[in-house]
Formats: sequence, C-alpha cells, structure tokens
Amino acid sequence: MKKYFLTVFEKNGTNLLDESFEAENDKDAKQIGTQKLEEKGYLEHTHRCAAPEGHLVLFHR
Repeated sequence: MKKYFLTVFEKNGTNLLDESFEAENDKDAKQIGTQKLEEKGYLEHTHRCAAPEGHLVLFHR
C-alpha cells in the first residue's frame, strides 16, 4: 500500500482539506480520492491528489 495526499483549495488559496490515505495503486487512489471529494462536497473545488513519488493522479482547477 502506498500513501497518497489529497488537498482541496478555495479560489483565494485557502486550504480546505489536507489529508492522506492509502491505496494499492494510482487507479485505486484516483477512485478513493474522487469518492472522498464527493462525500465532502469538494468535487468542483480546486483539488489534487498526489502519489508518494510526487506525480498527480487527480487534479481539477
């Protein structure tokens, strides 16, 4: 399992969410990250989900 980092921002740069979660691979991380965003109502906010290696698996601006 790898640790992924999910961050959500307001348009003015305010950090709304900063949490980590574990997933088996990038595909699973994208699905888990999207589910977390939907549950918290942040799907349309600027967000990113980064892999432990630093690349983005999910991004919306």
